[in-house]
Amino acid sequence: MNYKHLYYFWATAKAGGVVRASEQLHITPQTLSTQIKLLEGRLGCTLLRKSGRRLELTEDGRTALRYADQIFALGTELEAALGRTLGDEQSLDFRVGIADAVPKSIAYRLLEPALALDRPVRLIGHEGKMPDLLAQLSVQRLDLVIADEPMSRRTSVKAFNHALGTTAMSFFAANGLRATLGPEFPACLDGAPMLIQGRASAMRQRLDLWLSEQGLRPRLIGEFDDAALLKAFGAEGRGVFMSPTVLEDETCAQYGVQVLGRSSELVEEFFAISVERRVTHPCVVAITASARERFLAS
Repeated sequence: MNYKHLYYFWATAKAGGVVRASEQLHITPQTLSTQIKLLEGRLGCTLLRKSGRRLELTEDGRTALRYADQIFALGTELEAALGRTLGDEQSLDFRVGIADAVPKSIAYRLLEPALALDRPVRLIGHEGKMPDLLAQLSVQRLDLVIADEPMSRRTSVKAFNHALGTTAMSFFAANGLRATLGPEFPACLDGAPMLIQGRASAMRQRLDLWLSEQGLRPRLIGEFDDAALLKAFGAEGRGVFMSPTVLEDETCAQYGVQVLGRSSELVEEFFAISVERRVTHPCVVAITASARERFLAS
């Protein structure tokens, strides 16, 4: 199959007609129509048909368009992988999966050293659930996964955990809510309205255990998988919420809340998960080295 013919068909389908596509491709409509006819002859089916003054895709045309989308998307990825988009200086693609339970500010702090390398880096970030990210890692569609828990040994994916650091957790409340609570922490949490992480979160399990050990029974107002949404409710005074101690100043400034107290027993961990036992990817080396030297000292 002549992929130039396929490209002409793809451009015509995207443009919505031969005339518009010919203007974009800088060729005559007659030449474009001829090339598409050659493709149809090669495939043995009709891809486009007239509907009044317009062209529309046939069922075979819709199938061909789906494949063409994938083919030319892969072509774009190939160019990016070879660094052609930055001219003579080859860029390094760094594909990272970020577990949705990891706070965005933490993710930025962890990944920032990768952008400080001497060579240009193109960071490609994906957020998602751990099983989905590990599946992509296993087929090398990701170079690294940043997570708030280590990969389980029961997981069939062959990958390795690299500890990045830990942080204690702090409890926050809006000014109005803070005035209604007792002065002593953690006793002030007993009976207090509280916003907590979803049950899939590793920190949620630790929090439930800690509250039980402390003999505290706060009123559960809401639970959220999205940390930003949880904090937005907290900023409105709907309940007490937790956030990493390393982000205390940022949390208070952004959401206008006060620190109720801290717990060194509640510790959030962060891991880099890669298919390499011994890290060699330049970006991963920079991230792990920086995290171990200076990050999350709280």
